[in-house]
Amino acid sequence: MFDAPPDAWYIWVSVALASVAVAGVATELPSRPAPDAAAAADTVDAVAGSTYASAGEHPLDADRVRLRPHRLALRTDGETSHATFAFGPVVPVGDDPALARVARGVPPGRAFGSVTAFEAAIEAARERASDAGWRPVTDRLVVRHLEWGEVDVTLVDA
Repeated sequence: MFDAPPDAWYIWVSVALASVAVAGVATELPSRPAPDAAAAADTVDAVAGSTYASAGEHPLDADRVRLRPHRLALRTDGETSHATFAFGPVVPVGDDPALARVARGVPPGRAFGSVTAFEAAIEAARERASDAGWRPVTDRLVVRHLEWGEVDVTLVDA
């Protein structure tokens, strides 16, 4: 009366396989949530939309970043989030060390010899940014809106 039915081994095998499948799915889940690209974009918009010179920073919880003139994307292990800027286009600094120094607070007159050189660096950065790929991220996003001569620009570095 208390014996297992003859087909019980099928149930045990099915339960074991289901447990292995559930364990496999659980180990593939991301270890942390997707990064908050919208909050980073809000910081960029707050600075870019300013009518006066301003700067802002936003901590980043991502491993990689892709900055473009109208949007940004953040990536962690398996999770990616995207956001579009309301104010733009901005100038992603990229690999230009002089623009990076200006984005982080150095006056453009100390980083560049002339307004023309500054404008040329901005145009080159815009061209590179239109098809920019993923880059390793620093710990924060830095945004600076400034005017020098006739140049009115928002620089973004991460």
